Amino acid sequence: MNKSELVEVAAKEAGITKTAAEKALSAIVGAVVGAVANGESVTLVGFGTFKSAKRAARTGKNPKTGATLKIPATTVPKFTAGTAFKAAVAPKKAAAKKK
Repeated sequence: MNKSELVEVAAKEAGITKTAAEKALSAIVGAVVGAVANGESVTLVGFGTFKSAKRAARTGKNPKTGATLKIPATTVPKFTAGTAFKAAVAPKKAAAKKK
């Protein structure tokens, strides 16, 4: 699903225009990106948490030449799925009955 498909579904489900749904989605994405860029975490209960994580410097290998190279430390965005989201994606099978 891409952004335009998501906007279409949101507009239909909320009973609003596609333009209004696109503005709302853009505002939400902008707010999440801005908060995570400022070092804050954004938690949507049941869906998940967006936050920034520090990645330490390390050495890597160029796959073409095999030469080692230094990869600098950086900060990356991270998403952790909530329990309701995890359960919807991979529902647990009913426990097998023991005899």
